[in-house]
Amino acid sequence: MLSRRCIWVNGPVIVGAGPSGLAVGAGLKNQGVPFIILERADCIASLWQKRTYDRLKLHLPEQYCQLPYFPFPDDFPEYPTKHQFIKYLESYAKHFDINPNFNETVQSAKYDETFGLWRVKTISTGGPIPVEVEYICRWLAVATGENAEKVVPEFEGLEDFGGHVTHACDYKSGKSYFGERVLVVGRGNSGMEVSLDLCNHNANPSMVVRSSVHVLPREVFGTSTFEFAVSLMKWLPLWLVDKILIILAYLILGNIEKYGLKRPCLGPLELKNTAGKTPVLDIGALQKIKSGKIKIVPGIKKFSRGKVELVNGQTLDIDSVILATGYRSNVPSWLKENELFSNEGVPKNPFPNGWKSKGGLYAVGFTRRGLSGASLDAISVALDIAKTWKDETKQKKKSVAARHRRCISHF
Repeated sequence: MLSRRCIWVNGPVIVGAGPSGLAVGAGLKNQGVPFIILERADCIASLWQKRTYDRLKLHLPEQYCQLPYFPFPDDFPEYPTKHQFIKYLESYAKHFDINPNFNETVQSAKYDETFGLWRVKTISTGGPIPVEVEYICRWLAVATGENAEKVVPEFEGLEDFGGHVTHACDYKSGKSYFGERVLVVGRGNSGMEVSLDLCNHNANPSMVVRSSVHVLPREVFGTSTFEFAVSLMKWLPLWLVDKILIILAYLILGNIEKYGLKRPCLGPLELKNTAGKTPVLDIGALQKIKSGKIKIVPGIKKFSRGKVELVNGQTLDIDSVILATGYRSNVPSWLKENELFSNEGVPKNPFPNGWKSKGGLYAVGFTRRGLSGASLDAISVALDIAKTWKDETKQKKKSVAARHRRCISHF
């Protein structure tokens, strides 16, 4: 039998202690608004700390990745490493005195129409015995992000394969794959980087590319491609910026279609905006593909013992499989509402209008625009909650003062 507790929160409950949740917390601290952050893991930014590979660096320059009110240290490189970014986030939490409730998994969050309050039920496993806790609050900020759960597709015969199968979230380094034939499923930034890392550790990766993909150079004219695109978009329409990026990619990287990497019909920025698909920023994998050290193969038909059969009829002997098949939101599993979030667990309204709903419900970090999008959301959410909180606190003080005066007048 679980022991139970009920806690009234005089401010918002924030679910998730990743960069998004921390950024909302910092904004609320600046406004003097109390809050609680609930985090299922035992640390901040658990995705970064526990589910990323060792060689990971931020894909965008530091100015697009730092959180509000607290810049990166001056000695950080343009593209900080995973470990530098984690250190920055820990300094961020310490600077704003943010102390999440760790080991606390939200089971459900439901709006009580009668009282105009949120009821957030959790299981806390931080103590000697699990405790069921219900938080009651006026505002709820969902900051669990787009990458809360790994996506593991089903493949015919995978259970009979017999070799090592892992998701990219559990991949750390290519050291343990030395000399192995590894099938990497997925052609996004993770699939490309894992394949490159495997190459660098003398493994033999084959990367499954089922659909089209944009591959762009990480830098053009000595500046980041992202920064270059942002600058162009101040003066030019998106379709024209896309055309310029594709021409530059062709000039710098060459014709990548002959290596099995077909470009989509939509431009890289339009595809990112409409479908949330991020272009691959090349950091060396393309050279390995051109040299044949990373082999590009089509889609998977089925697995068998030590083998994979591809859709083109080809069969490969393989030792291990790494699923770089992405992540998804877990919001639908615990948030009981259907106004703000879709069935896929992302806001129904596109950026920049997907951060707020009725009843004091907010979304942070679901913009498909990385850390810079999460920061913009966090600033909006913290200011909006602070305004209402301050107004309601003033009303309460006036109400208490009026009652106090009435009591005095009776004596």
